[in-house]
Amino acid sequence: MNEHLILKNRLKEVRKEKKLSQTELAEMVGVSRNTISSIETGQFNPTAKLALVLCIALDKKFEELFYFD
Repeated sequence: MNEHLILKNRLKEVRKEKKLSQTELAEMVGVSRNTISSIETGQFNPTAKLALVLCIALDKKFEELFYFD
């Protein structure tokens, strides 16, 4: 596997589809709004646990939220 692959996400797009604010999503998954913002902008990659919790909260499969670019 190429170590230069960057994990990207569709978190902002999916969150908006669900009509959730960053704060609302953060409260649902037990993190700060700043953490959601950092994930959306690609400044922070979530842990495997947080990624799965986000998938559950947004009712999406992992590959629907996260992808390599």
